[in-house]
Amino acid sequence: MKTYHITITETLEMTVPIQAENLAKAEKIAEKNWQDSQYILDAEHFAGVSFKAEEPGKKRENER
Repeated sequence: MKTYHITITETLEMTVPIQAENLAKAEKIAEKNWQDSQYILDAEHFAGVSFKAEEPGKKRENER
């Protein structure tokens, strides 16, 4: 039997209201708030999952 490397990626999603002068500033505020742990995403915010398989012996993208 071969061993396969399967990458499992889960996506969490939350929409938050941000008041700002423009879209770029709103994104910066949201990012800072997230970094400051003002938004905690958990299983309640699950938005999807994907699976990616690689053949044995193939070099992974992030490996050198």
